Amino acid sequence: MRVPQTASLTLEEEHRALGHAYIAGLDEAGRGAWAGPVVAAAVILPVARLNLRESLPGVRDSKKVTTMRQRCHLAESVRGVALAWGVGEADVDEIASYNIAGATRLAMHRALDAMWAAFPGVMPSLLFLDYMPLPDCPVAQLSLARMDSLSLTVASASLLAKTHRDAIMLDLDGLYPGYDFAHNKGYGQPKHRAGLDRLGSCPAHRMNFKPLQRRLL
Repeated sequence: MRVPQTASLTLEEEHRALGHAYIAGLDEAGRGAWAGPVVAAAVILPVARLNLRESLPGVRDSKKVTTMRQRCHLAESVRGVALAWGVGEADVDEIASYNIAGATRLAMHRALDAMWAAFPGVMPSLLFLDYMPLPDCPVAQLSLARMDSLSLTVASASLLAKTHRDAIMLDLDGLYPGYDFAHNKGYGQPKHRAGLDRLGSCPAHRMNFKPLQRRLL
């Protein structure tokens, strides 16, 4: 069976050669959803390890992994190989208070805090981010578009953030049936829109999002 393409380590290898032994990749999930929290994850991989890509076959941008089962399997592989990792969330009230960009950065700070608390001996000297720099963070940063496709470390964070958020949306589907959160994960897909038309909003909805406001007016 053909193994799906694994994300690259080129950027990690370039910056390790510049003296960065520990590089943390960060990514988010749920930024464009109409409901549920935004979730971020931070991951540090053992980039000096020989054959690291072979240890994480198929790990790539979570949007390119087609099934939840595959994403969960790959996320478990990441947790087993990573030197350190952490996950952070920002809820719908925080999204309303800080807007989605501010709430995403809040979730990223929380992911870093969780990683540092769980793995205090592994401190990164560089962050890789997917086109969203992180203000008020003392660690050097490299932020590029499509970083989750360019970097195995960021792709790993993408999978942890996505699978963590998917689990939250499954729970929200049980709390607020009728919106099909289990399948659409809070995005504006047809069954979600139909649920809004029939039921109105629920506490999981991001009422400051304009598409949602327009739909409910």
